[in-house]
Amino acid sequence: MNVVNAVLPSAQQVTDFFGAPEGPFVMINLLKFKAKADYPDGRDAHLTGAEAYMRYAVAVRAELARVGARPGHAGAVTGLLIGEVGELWDMVALAHYPSLAAMRAMVEHPDYQAIAVHRLAGLAGQLNIKTQAPLP
Repeated sequence: MNVVNAVLPSAQQVTDFFGAPEGPFVMINLLKFKAKADYPDGRDAHLTGAEAYMRYAVAVRAELARVGARPGHAGAVTGLLIGEVGELWDMVALAHYPSLAAMRAMVEHPDYQAIAVHRLAGLAGQLNIKTQAPLP
């Protein structure tokens, strides 16, 4: 298995992802942070990547709520029981979405795009894994 962390999806990934059937889902985010925050305008160079990402993590709660989504568990990765990877992710975060349309509406909204600068400044890469929503 080849694993490639990325910060943004390719155009084909966006087309494939949002072309899937609708319905509620849980997004699993496997996050890897930069050692130091990297803002395009050079601000806040004293922050770690994790600190920059936490600015995003706090602000994204309102964006999730605006589209009827909600955050789930989030926590630091502290170990691996089964399998092997060259390097562990730093954090895992879950987000529960009512639909792909809700997620798309969120990421396309200007308020979300304004806070995404912190996400980009903090992340070295990530995997986003869409999973079936838990049964009621």
